[in-house]
Amino acid sequence: MQIVFWILIFLGTFFIMEFNAWFTHKYIMHGFLWNLHKDHHHKDHDSWFERNDVFFMFYAVVSMTCFYLWSEEQLWYCLPIGVGIMAYGLAYFIVHDIFIHQRFKWFRNIDNKYARGVRRAHKIHHKHLGKGNGENFGMLIIPKKYFK
Repeated sequence: MQIVFWILIFLGTFFIMEFNAWFTHKYIMHGFLWNLHKDHHHKDHDSWFERNDVFFMFYAVVSMTCFYLWSEEQLWYCLPIGVGIMAYGLAYFIVHDIFIHQRFKWFRNIDNKYARGVRRAHKIHHKHLGKGNGENFGMLIIPKKYFK
């Protein structure tokens, strides 16, 4: 029975991270921490790394803290929470950084209705180089109007 709880907590964490990513992006990245996020919209340096990567590292630390609490403090529910955060981070990295922004040149030839919709929606968000006026939505939930 405990495995059922682990799976439910993992899935719940994964989908809560979608809301958390949207909220963080809209109110924190495009809010008081814009100075860390703006180089993602307008690259002002020659490094492969962006100041924006600090957000990825923050969630990695949260996930690792969950693994520590599971391992050292025997808090069983921290394992599926940590794995859920890590799985969302991996999915986000693959979709956003690899597929959309091509930080690695892997999924360049994928061309279907969903892929075009994801790229189109993200491109519309990035047409705004400033702090405001960007459409905000999550990685998994994208308005239907982009799938033409």
